[in-house]
Amino acid sequence: MARQPPGVRGPGGPTPDREGSSTPKGNGGQDSALHRISMPIMRTLTRLPRWLLLVLTGLFLLLGLIQTGDLLWLGVVFLSIVTIFFAWLLALSWPVVGVSGRILRLLVVAALVGITILKSQGQL
Repeated sequence: MARQPPGVRGPGGPTPDREGSSTPKGNGGQDSALHRISMPIMRTLTRLPRWLLLVLTGLFLLLGLIQTGDLLWLGVVFLSIVTIFFAWLLALSWPVVGVSGRILRLLVVAALVGITILKSQGQL
C-alpha cells in the first residue's frame, strides 16, 4: 500500500494549517472581504454531492448554448450564471494557485465572457 505524502489527509484534502484556519490567507494574513462573504456559500456547496454541481454547471452551459430565437435571452442568462460562477471561483483561488493555473482559469473565464457576448448579440 502506497504511503501518502505528509500533510495529505485523503479525499477530504490537506489538513488545516497549524493555526487551525481552513481559509486561504491573503494580504498580509487577513482574509479578504470576498473570502469572508463567500464562506457560507462555499460551505453549502461543499455539502452538496460533487456530481450535482458538475451536472448543474454542464446543464446550464448546454442550455445557454442551445437557446435560440425567442428564448435567446434565457440562453444569455444561463451563460451569464456559468460565467459569473467561474469568475467567482477564479477570484477565490487566485492567491493559492500558481501562474499556469491562473492563466488557464483566466482563459476559461475569458472564453465564457466571449461566448456570452456573442450569444447576446445573436451571433452564436
